[in-house]
Amino acid sequence: MRSRQRGVNLGFLLLISQLFRVGPSNVPPVTLATMGLNIYLFLAPQKQLLDVCISVQNAYIYKDWTRLIFSPFYHADDWHLYFNMVSLLWKGIKLERRLGSPWFAYIIGVFSLLTGVVYIILEMVLTEFTKDPSYIRQCAVGFSGVLFALKVINNHYFPGGVAHVFGFPVANKYACWVELVAIHLVSPGTSFVGHLAGIVVGLLYTKGPLKKIMKICAGVVSSDGGYSRGSYFNYSGYSGLRSSPRRSNAYNSYTPFNQYSPNNTYSASNEAPGYEPYTGGLSEEEQYQAAIRASLNDQGSGHAQRRPNYGFNIPTGPLTQEEIRQRRLNRFEG
Repeated sequence: MRSRQRGVNLGFLLLISQLFRVGPSNVPPVTLATMGLNIYLFLAPQKQLLDVCISVQNAYIYKDWTRLIFSPFYHADDWHLYFNMVSLLWKGIKLERRLGSPWFAYIIGVFSLLTGVVYIILEMVLTEFTKDPSYIRQCAVGFSGVLFALKVINNHYFPGGVAHVFGFPVANKYACWVELVAIHLVSPGTSFVGHLAGIVVGLLYTKGPLKKIMKICAGVVSSDGGYSRGSYFNYSGYSGLRSSPRRSNAYNSYTPFNQYSPNNTYSASNEAPGYEPYTGGLSEEEQYQAAIRASLNDQGSGHAQRRPNYGFNIPTGPLTQEEIRQRRLNRFEG
């Protein structure tokens, strides 16, 4: 583990420059908050690196499980912070917009803990197979394990294309494996096992049961963001009945409208395309029939023989010549 160089050094200045070049307002909230937490703990660490780094010895043997929480958010020096946060910036912008902030925050929390757990398991397996006890003492910090997991799911949600690893074009689906080896060769002080743990967690999410388990644990939270952006139906907050879908002209997606019930009142938001608000959503023929029903209701029992003031009545049988003549007179008199 490298010695820490705290303070405002070149790597930190480049990170801030990169962040403002993108524009903080263009960075989704969970990504921005995660970057802020990492930067804060770099500038004002609450613990020493040796007290937060994760290893089999410290976490498993000594039962200091708090290291699972703290170790991803501490960095050895400003360049370590810079490379990790710039990577988080671009991955976070794409994934948070694709998955939604609630689900992306959930992923960050789960991956931060799970990469530490997988790291411990892999180090224990290496110790067992190599009979080399040094693996149980290898201590790691940094967000790079989580970033490798995010790289795997980023390639899952945005398949195809080519990534450039140290200037060499590599198909996206193989990029994380090439980076795993290339980073270790270029910078031997990095944690190969920590990065590998991230890839394993990412594969557990995309190919294994992790995503399903997360959805079950989250309950009502959707893996696409949890706010039914493109959902086909919704539920009424009052009646509890499933409402019918109607295509929204503004958003080209399905939005709910309330089903008719005797207690419902019409509002302009419930209009069908092509109808004016004052028609109540009725076609021309339906308006005509409604007017006839209204005329019959207006007559009442005490005025059964009274003709309506407007220009039609419903005849009960064939009109006699006298009735036709009387109607013509009434029309001229009106």
